[in-house]
Amino acid sequence: MMLVTIAVFFGFALLGMPLAFAIGTASLAGLWLADMNLSILPERMMYAVDSFPLMAIPFFMLAGELMVVGGAIDRIVGLANSLIGRVRGGLAHVTVLSAMGLSAVSGTAVATASALGSTLIPALEKSYDKRFGSGVVIASANLGPIIPPSAGMIVYAIMAGSSVSVSGLFLAGVVPGIVLALAMMAYVSFVAKRRDYPLTGNPVSVRRVLHEGRRGFIIFLMPVVVVGGIVGGAFTATEGAAVAVVYALFIGFVVTRQLKLRHLPRALLRAAITSSVVGALIAFASTVTFLFTIELIPLVLVELLQAITTDRYLFLLIIMIILAIIGMFIEANAAFIMLVPLFAPLAMQYGIDPLHFGFLFVLNIVIGSITPPVGVLLFVISGITRLPIGALVVETWPYVVLQFAVLALCVVWPDLVLALPRAFGL
Repeated sequence: MMLVTIAVFFGFALLGMPLAFAIGTASLAGLWLADMNLSILPERMMYAVDSFPLMAIPFFMLAGELMVVGGAIDRIVGLANSLIGRVRGGLAHVTVLSAMGLSAVSGTAVATASALGSTLIPALEKSYDKRFGSGVVIASANLGPIIPPSAGMIVYAIMAGSSVSVSGLFLAGVVPGIVLALAMMAYVSFVAKRRDYPLTGNPVSVRRVLHEGRRGFIIFLMPVVVVGGIVGGAFTATEGAAVAVVYALFIGFVVTRQLKLRHLPRALLRAAITSSVVGALIAFASTVTFLFTIELIPLVLVELLQAITTDRYLFLLIIMIILAIIGMFIEANAAFIMLVPLFAPLAMQYGIDPLHFGFLFVLNIVIGSITPPVGVLLFVISGITRLPIGALVVETWPYVVLQFAVLALCVVWPDLVLALPRAFGL
């Protein structure tokens, strides 16, 4: 039964059916083959989405949209530019730093890529070339789901149940996110020097840094308030997401004054579309998870992997390879929803810290956003720049290697992930 269910899903997905509906069709096929009442499908769907923590996703999506429309990106870029100064490849460094700042208010890779792509790629093209600039934007946008707040981490925490907390995952992403950004900036310096790109930017000025810092301070106060409130227990992740929306409205209407009432319907629509896709995926995938459970698939996987190895690091290597391959073909949220209920309990069987495994899972799947053939960020930037996907793949593959190298570092050095959450008692 399960082989047919999986075959139906991949068959319709390869034909171009939206993943949520491909999962739903596969669920129906599985229920029919199991000779079960088809009314189980709507029952499981309603049960899956009837969740208070799940409400955090549309709120964070809306907050990210409002911050971008409200002009936050201009102040983030201004501060990054003042900090970098006049160096070779300076504008590319600004792109990476801006991605870090925008990630702290958007929470998604697509929102970060769209904002940076439309804002910085024209300037990057003038200073260097369009392919190099596009590659930097694609790779930098992947910081969105790693640096908190992260919509992907919320989905993972919901699917993993009580084994991990959203606040713990948020803190787990801080240090690796910084390490990844520094690694990308080191590569940018190497390429800029080798290709003899011109110096860009203005010399560092304390006065300008203070000016841009004052303008950008209130923007960067948002993740401090939201993430700090969640970690400190002042409010839940859902309540924190609602706070983020109110904060974004205040920034747009009062601080930057770039957000207008006419912008709200489009921001609401974009957030609703993205959130509905995630909700549909969770709803339909709940039935597949139910079928996996009654077929004892988790138990079979445990026995199979334990027959192969009892070593936790070899287990992690196997899982990371599987996730790397899956991430190349399946959208991140679909992968979280389908695979977390299977793999998270397996990791606990091997004595792996659930928070450590959760971050590794998120980072591995997120890397799939920049790998062909279904790397969503490749398509986003291709749509903005009109460059062919093949050209973007050539420019981004070194960043893929860098991100997998950071993943490997997080595997062999768990404290890189766990030190900060442990410092907060998580």
